[in-house]
Amino acid sequence: MVTMQEVAARAGVSLATVSFVVNDSKPVSAATRARVEQAMADLGFRRNVLARALASQRTRIIALAFPALEHKLGTTALNVVTTAALAANERGFNLVLWPVNTVEQLDDYVGGGLVDGVLLMEVTAEDPRVDLLQRRGVPFVLVGRTADPAGLRYVDIDFESAVADGLDHLVGLGHTRVALLLGELHSGSLSGYGPIARTEAAYRAQVLERGLEPVVVRSPQDPRSGREAAARLLEAHPGVTAVLALNEDALHGFVNGLAASGRTLPDDVSVLGLATSPDAVTNADPAVSALVAPGPELGRRGVEAMVDALEAPEAPLVQELVPCTLHLNHSTAAAPAAGA
Repeated sequence: MVTMQEVAARAGVSLATVSFVVNDSKPVSAATRARVEQAMADLGFRRNVLARALASQRTRIIALAFPALEHKLGTTALNVVTTAALAANERGFNLVLWPVNTVEQLDDYVGGGLVDGVLLMEVTAEDPRVDLLQRRGVPFVLVGRTADPAGLRYVDIDFESAVADGLDHLVGLGHTRVALLLGELHSGSLSGYGPIARTEAAYRAQVLERGLEPVVVRSPQDPRSGREAAARLLEAHPGVTAVLALNEDALHGFVNGLAASGRTLPDDVSVLGLATSPDAVTNADPAVSALVAPGPELGRRGVEAMVDALEAPEAPLVQELVPCTLHLNHSTAAAPAAGA
């Protein structure tokens, strides 16, 4: 095993200087740091993460807390996680995934001082995890928003703008009966889940502003339930000609359910996904047009906000809404003529 003494001899510096570089415990000139790091690379020296943490009183680890029992780690969420891990590595941090489902679990984890900061995913309106981290004094960033995010660091999808863009697209095609398909979460602990609550509120407000009637159908997040939701929607509201869909795990089944009820996409019914992943929209037949979720951007910007907060606590508060991107495939078209 290569020692710091060997690195010091190779770089022509003192052992203390090598320690300063390895542990980030004292400033070192750029030229000296470069010589030490080159010597480390030449000799194959590996930093001792635990020793570095003890020396600097920092673990350089960020936890991403995800309630795995309550939420499936779908494609959009996985995009957030993988991009966050890459972004953390670029900033000299490691990212760990914590599948914690209760406040008590999270308390046990953060109480051990294992991480420097926490990214919270799947945020609810009155999220108790926020109160816990504030009491503990643990730096954190939300990937999502609470009902009142004043004073909190967050990055989130701009659901309000996504709904507006979706309605503009469909109404511009002549549709006047536009329904909304939402996910349905079974657990009462996730009532007020941000994406669903914000999308429904924005939809109801914006269709009324356009002089349209709101129609909402809910479905658990799986293909079979999506198929059943399509049948319920058409039975209760046969005049619907377009659907905004915020439920990527049920989307494929929903499209199949429309076909089973004798409706053809996009001639009879147009379907536009909301805040969904590219994979989810291409799994349906035909491929679904969608406002694609900025999962990679959320992961990257969340980590950047977290690292900036750790390295410069006085930095401005990050509160950022990231827009979705409209990808048109083959599931939206002009509204069918009256009586057709």
